[in-house]
Amino acid sequence: MSDIAERLSELGRAGLRRELRTVSGSQGRTVILDGREVLLLCSNNYLGLANHPELARASGAAARRWGTGAGASRLISGTMTSHEQLERRLADFHGYERALLFGSGYLANIGAISALAGRGRRVFSDELNHASIIDGCRLARAETVVFRHRDTEHLAWLMRDSRGPGDLIVTDGVFSMDGDLAPLDSLARLAQDHGTRLLVDEAHATGTIGPNGRGTVGAAGLESEVDAIVGTLGKALGSYGAYVCCRGEIAELLINVSRPFVFSTALPPPTVAAASAALEIVQSDPGLTERLRDNARHLRDALRAEGLEAGAERTHIIPLITREPEVALALCARALEHGVFAQAIRPPTVPAGSSRLRLTVMASHRRGELKRAAGVLGAAAAELGLGRGRGREAELAETREPEASAPVPGSIGGLREAA
Repeated sequence: MSDIAERLSELGRAGLRRELRTVSGSQGRTVILDGREVLLLCSNNYLGLANHPELARASGAAARRWGTGAGASRLISGTMTSHEQLERRLADFHGYERALLFGSGYLANIGAISALAGRGRRVFSDELNHASIIDGCRLARAETVVFRHRDTEHLAWLMRDSRGPGDLIVTDGVFSMDGDLAPLDSLARLAQDHGTRLLVDEAHATGTIGPNGRGTVGAAGLESEVDAIVGTLGKALGSYGAYVCCRGEIAELLINVSRPFVFSTALPPPTVAAASAALEIVQSDPGLTERLRDNARHLRDALRAEGLEAGAERTHIIPLITREPEVALALCARALEHGVFAQAIRPPTVPAGSSRLRLTVMASHRRGELKRAAGVLGAAAAELGLGRGRGREAELAETREPEASAPVPGSIGGLREAA
């Protein structure tokens, strides 16, 4: 075991060793971490639906009616009525002919990419695509051609001798670590000009971007130009699992050759029911997505007032770049001391030299607590020599919410629910 111990030691010396943090209770805007109430600013529960009572009710009812597990893969006996119902709703929501459920976003990406591209073909992939896309390219056994982030001129040059049908362009719609958007109009034109397919991962865009949260493809009106999208049920929709929306013939191909679909047990009925309830909420309450956007704008403004860079985009993902992993860890620890939980992100999740805190807002966050969090982060950053934050400890309490109850020992002022 000495080789394993040495590898772990190397990770520790480089500031790259990871540890699990245990959250007690449900995934709300605040959580209990190590016995303390903290403001959660690093969750993908963007719409705050993971602990919504309607999702819990739907999940419990499904468990009582259909049981807790599907029992088999979809091609054996695992396809249930609830799966087909949710797939039809997802296809209609995104404006596609078919949708196909997968066990996770990771499985959906590696399953779709490896099915759509194979030996003798090329996959053109943005350099900052998610790890699941990168692994999907590897499993496809196609030639992977990486283009500079969002650089369509570079991609056009790389595609000058594209082999046309069978080649694939793949990109995130919203990039998970920077929160910026893919240039979908230009990518769609390149795909059309070269006769290649285009796949967009909408994991961080479903429920958060575009009309009624239909994602970046829906916002751009490119459903007919984008061959397939990958969406997730485990982020804004508050459940678990993922899906691919596409044309009927692509869905049939995935059913037959996508190994993660063929060889995985189907999603449990309670999970499917919760996702279906979430989709209904998103469609019936467009104000939910608007509240998320407003909160993102408010946090960005508050961070900039503290002298911190808050990214050029206006999405719900806000990177605070520290460059070095040790600085990211220190900033995370100091913020946590004051009740703000924003996880440090280090290589290989992000490129070397771009370690950061990845801040994410929820529709359920309150403006007062977001402003206070910005003050905490500004003070901590100033202590570490980042930005131009004020760094005065006394100013941390200025932005506490007046309507909140008094803090209990170990909690953050202003973060507890009003009595």
